[in-house]
Amino acid sequence: MSTSPARRLVALLLAVAGGFATTGAFPDYGVWPLSLVGIGLLFLALRGQGAVFSWFLGTAFGAAFFLPLISWTDYVVGPVPWVALSVVEAALVGVACVAWSFAQRSPVLRSAVLAPLVFAVVWTAGEVLRSSWPFGGFPWGRLAFAHADSPLGRLAWLGGPTLVSFAVAVVGVLVGLALWRLTRLQVGHAAGAVIVASLVLVSGLFVPLNTQAQEGRLAVGIVQGNVAEPGLGAFANRREVLNNHLTGTYALLDTTAPGSLDLVLWPENASDVDPRVDADAAQQIDAAAAAVDAPILVGTQRYADGGRYNEGVLWEPGQGITNVYAKQHPVPFAEYVPLRDLARRFSSAVDLVTTDMLAGEGAGHLALDSERLGRVVGIGDVICFEVAYDDVVHGAIKAGGEVLVVQTNNANFGMTAESTQQLAMARIRAVETGRATVQVSTVGVSAVIDPAGRVLQETELFTPAQMVADLPLRSSLTPAVRAGAVPSWIVCVLAGAAAVLGATRRRPTA
Repeated sequence: MSTSPARRLVALLLAVAGGFATTGAFPDYGVWPLSLVGIGLLFLALRGQGAVFSWFLGTAFGAAFFLPLISWTDYVVGPVPWVALSVVEAALVGVACVAWSFAQRSPVLRSAVLAPLVFAVVWTAGEVLRSSWPFGGFPWGRLAFAHADSPLGRLAWLGGPTLVSFAVAVVGVLVGLALWRLTRLQVGHAAGAVIVASLVLVSGLFVPLNTQAQEGRLAVGIVQGNVAEPGLGAFANRREVLNNHLTGTYALLDTTAPGSLDLVLWPENASDVDPRVDADAAQQIDAAAAAVDAPILVGTQRYADGGRYNEGVLWEPGQGITNVYAKQHPVPFAEYVPLRDLARRFSSAVDLVTTDMLAGEGAGHLALDSERLGRVVGIGDVICFEVAYDDVVHGAIKAGGEVLVVQTNNANFGMTAESTQQLAMARIRAVETGRATVQVSTVGVSAVIDPAGRVLQETELFTPAQMVADLPLRSSLTPAVRAGAVPSWIVCVLAGAAAVLGATRRRPTA
């Protein structure tokens, strides 16, 4: 391909358009086919480009993608952290594009048959990189998380988000090739690409998603207490937030009889007053649990060792705390601040985190002793952004989680799309794990999701709400959970091999 300024300008425009289109695939827009168009445009932009310009194009795509996608960061902490995070993620997209620039030098790897597969491998390996590095990674923006409503989302049952993203990228490249063939009036070739893309797209419909209960059913009450004001000041009055969730728990008695629920779910930060050290909070929580005659999963904080732990604690009426899960993956620069002195030079927002959150140990598994079922039920628990991390979710299920609970606090993000983007992740996780899933938020969106990823109940943002659900308990492990990180390792090894193989070839001159 020519590297004339005009061609490069066209490539840049294609990359930027592709980034914006891909953003539209994610909530709150949620038009998932746009991700196919976006990847197709990026593929066309990168055809025949050298390593340096490929990095530039990938970074331009990434900036056009991430800046609008995570604009909720600006709402919370301002423009500097928002732009900084977006630029870092965009630059990592550029790294994947450099790998593709090497891979496509090989005539074998850029053949009409292999090009979509190799590009998809390289793209997905780039997602794995972004999801694990730096500082533990930032998985937001994985293509899979835009496909909760598409047939490809069902592939999560087989290979998790890694397989879904791979399939999305394959279809996206085929869409790009079809567009390119049409510009050359090669209708037959374009039709062939569309047919293959359609076959890949519908492949997910053949995945056998089972939503039936295997170990009985769990009756749960879900409490969204709400807060008075959105934003970072939402939890300035911790007693008020606790009271809101106590009130919501008593409100469950308007529709349920005492003892009819097996468990009541509260969100992250529902009680930032630690009931282990505050007698009034302990008495109030215990009284609410006794009134509904059911344990309560309480989101709270524990201060120790010079930091704090973000925890979900299982409170049994008359007994107190019987199980604890501490968040394993605190969010860098939001819940703890690495390199604080250096980061402060760029933004004073780092000092909003006055006490660093510490990482908990152990999988997100809580043992609920159910009198009605006559056995111990495994509750898989992840907290807030942990829903985005494969290993945390897999660990909760492999430890014995028969349902999956996502405790989250979205109050800081106002009316932005952060909550619905997180809900889309929870839906993919439901398919991936084969578990009924509940996202319970302080302010919404809270939702009940079946093991096929379908939303059965959903709340509005910033309103008090309660839901009651009968969740199927499941114990079998899906292929995705059994495989764990294997699909991610496979795409990384293949992407590295493709880049090395291509790098040994001289770049084509035309």
